[in-house]
Amino acid sequence: MSGIYIHIPFCLKRCYYCDFYSETNFRFRKHLTDSIVKEIYLRKDYLTEKKIDTIYFGGGTPSLLRKKDFELIFEVIYQTYSVNSEAEITFEANPDDLTKSYLSSLSSLPFNRISIGIQSFSDYFLRLLRRRHTSLQALKSVENAREAGFENISIDLMYGLPNQKLSDWECELNIALERGVQHISAYGLTYEEGTQLKKLHDLKKITAVNDETVNKMYRMLLKKTQENGFEAYEISNFALHGYRSQHNSAYWKQKPYIGVGPSAHSYNGDSRQWNVSSIGEYIKAISENKIPAEAEKLSLYDRYNDFVMVSLRTAEGINLDELEKRFGTELKKYCLENIKTFIETEKIEFSGNVIRLNTEGVLISNIISAELMKVD
Repeated sequence: MSGIYIHIPFCLKRCYYCDFYSETNFRFRKHLTDSIVKEIYLRKDYLTEKKIDTIYFGGGTPSLLRKKDFELIFEVIYQTYSVNSEAEITFEANPDDLTKSYLSSLSSLPFNRISIGIQSFSDYFLRLLRRRHTSLQALKSVENAREAGFENISIDLMYGLPNQKLSDWECELNIALERGVQHISAYGLTYEEGTQLKKLHDLKKITAVNDETVNKMYRMLLKKTQENGFEAYEISNFALHGYRSQHNSAYWKQKPYIGVGPSAHSYNGDSRQWNVSSIGEYIKAISENKIPAEAEKLSLYDRYNDFVMVSLRTAEGINLDELEKRFGTELKKYCLENIKTFIETEKIEFSGNVIRLNTEGVLISNIISAELMKVD
């Protein structure tokens, strides 16, 4: 199983919380599409497994591309790889882009899953985050996607927003669960260095929600999604039965994937690779038949750390038999020794040679992961 990720780095404007690479200047859109197509061809041998089970357009804002842009990219993907007839093919979208006419224009394309970056159904919080859509557009986007034939709709939400109360978050969840979507990704807000939100926080113009309230919000998220038939299959991801994100699940299972476009990351089991975070540099390099990327060869400890970190976040947890098979008996012993305290303090469930976080463990998952890491 292999996946393809296409990074579309365009945004009409930057949200205050975002630290992903994106550009608000669209003059390179045509050149970027051509370069993505060429990169797919240039790197056709990166994946040893040519069978593709997932394709994901992320960003940025992929919904700023036109039908003809997508058509060019799909054409070269299908020429280069063997795409599973039942492949999960997703694109991320901003709610205000998802008009009936835009969705209709994409109807002939192979998309079968859509991920809508709603973040909040509140106009107050949308303005605070500098999102470009309104609460009405957020509601309408889900309706339009369903009417366009999408039967696998995911929405993104954020909690722990400045000044957000527990009752505000409960309202957000109630609205989301009433939409009839199949998947919800919900993330606690973080104040990343270099973002406008972090600057406002440092200037004391906004106040972060305290950890106790954020933890209550997460517990409420677990409770309400479970009551509505969603499984918490990863710390921040919740799906109805049969609607887990196959693309993201492949990341967590450390399946190989190729990332195409500026700042996109790739992984082949032995190394990580990441493209330059500059549209101009990316286009120039591709025009010269060069791959504008850096790579890192992964050591045994790197691969062990990745396995532990991502596995711990999932409902399946860390399978110690699999860990020993991949990384050896010594690292299995190391993991067991360093997890003991969390088992004794009931932050971890340990049964059948599998380690899983319980709710209390999820709340300190970063601490637990750090304790299990192995450095040279």
